[in-house]
Amino acid sequence: MGILQTIVAILIPPLGVFWKKGLGFQFFLSILLTIAGYIPGLIYALYVVVLSGD
Repeated sequence: MGILQTIVAILIPPLGVFWKKGLGFQFFLSILLTIAGYIPGLIYALYVVVLSGD
């Protein structure tokens, strides 16, 4: 986890997920959650970026 990745995930949640996981299911889920509301997308992006074991 990097500080820059966390900042990007806060500002643009799907971009943070894309940067961490690439173009896949988690990225598209992040887009859907962000469209549904910024807060759900933000929470999911922070979960992926901060708690991801990769």
